[in-house]
Amino acid sequence: MTLPLKKTAQLRRLILAPELLVMPGAYDPISARVIAEAGFAAIQCSGFGMSASRLGLPDYSFLSFSDMLAATKPIVDAVDVPVMADGDTGFGNAVNAWYAVQAFERIGCAGINIEDQVAPKRCGHLDGKCVVPLDEAVAKIRACAEARQDPDFVINARTDALALGGIEDVVRRGNAYLDAGATMVFVDGLTDKDLAREAVRRIRGPVAINVVEGGKSPERFTFAEMQEMGIARVSLPGTLLMAGIQAMQDALASVRANGYAGGPGTRLADFGTLKRLAGFETVFALEQRFLTGLRASAEDVRG
Repeated sequence: MTLPLKKTAQLRRLILAPELLVMPGAYDPISARVIAEAGFAAIQCSGFGMSASRLGLPDYSFLSFSDMLAATKPIVDAVDVPVMADGDTGFGNAVNAWYAVQAFERIGCAGINIEDQVAPKRCGHLDGKCVVPLDEAVAKIRACAEARQDPDFVINARTDALALGGIEDVVRRGNAYLDAGATMVFVDGLTDKDLAREAVRRIRGPVAINVVEGGKSPERFTFAEMQEMGIARVSLPGTLLMAGIQAMQDALASVRANGYAGGPGTRLADFGTLKRLAGFETVFALEQRFLTGLRASAEDVRG
């Protein structure tokens, strides 16, 4: 009997495949299940979305190592597809990053993002970023690579150097991170399609990018264009969170306009969908297996 591929191996295979891997960003278990049900093969945890939804605060290192672990595990547990964790800057130096990789691997993540920003980090599509010296960043990536127990666990080395040192620094850092053991290089804050093409051409390994609607991303950068360039992976960290905010605003505006809930103009998932995504079907099945007889006995006692 052929055993199914581990999620780490699944994710690595998806990254190395010639087809572009599209990874929408999840910020909680429900958003993760929506992504999986939509047919996407892997999920990226969005630190931006987690910070905004859990704390109501920006992506500025307000979530600690333990916070991020606690937010990530329910996402991993909620779906059967590989999940990439957001490890920020590794929550400290190379030693902290070593422990972070082991912890995220233990909770079932298939990979992790580790970035070269100075702490406190910030969203890659904001101004004011700073990066650590190259030797410090390389040491961190090397620690991450050595910390993993499963050699297929993906180390996604993110660089924010484009806004500071331009494409030359991105290429220099990206190749150094690959030499240190990274699986893939994540070039954040890309502002131009030609820069994306040059990064793919000159970095000696898989290249990842992200697209943030309204951020620095080029407009109408299609998946077909990314595929043609040879980009390995694109993440969509803000799509579901921004869609959810807009939907909530629209629903509440309709409630106020109509004077009652569920009236014209209110677009809602049906209650059955909500129950399914929240796992009620499993709870009901378990009740039938384990509680039906107890309820009958209780009725007999009362009778």
